[in-house]
Amino acid sequence: MEIWIIIVLVVAFFFWRMKPAKGVRSVSTAQLKDMLNDKDKIFIDVRTPAEYKGRHISQFINVPLGSSFENLPKDKEIIVICQSGMRSSQACKQLKKQGFERVSNVRGGMSAY
Repeated sequence: MEIWIIIVLVVAFFFWRMKPAKGVRSVSTAQLKDMLNDKDKIFIDVRTPAEYKGRHISQFINVPLGSSFENLPKDKEIIVICQSGMRSSQACKQLKKQGFERVSNVRGGMSAY
């Protein structure tokens, strides 16, 4: 019985962590490919510099998770990617808290790209 409670709690925790922040749009990698040439969007990659150097999409700038987002323009849509979608989800929540209105998370991250 106790093991089932632990399993339910773990599943609930992961579901809660994967849930997008309110007002954050989720985009697929197929949708991302159609957006990459849009000059009205800012593309940020929140992985570590080593991960970014290993493989990245040229339109994305590296702003590692934990860095300041204050230099990003608030009048453009921000598209965020990481390796799997977890860190980018956290970054999207931070961006929303800092007043960015149009924020999108790439579902599945670079692993799905």
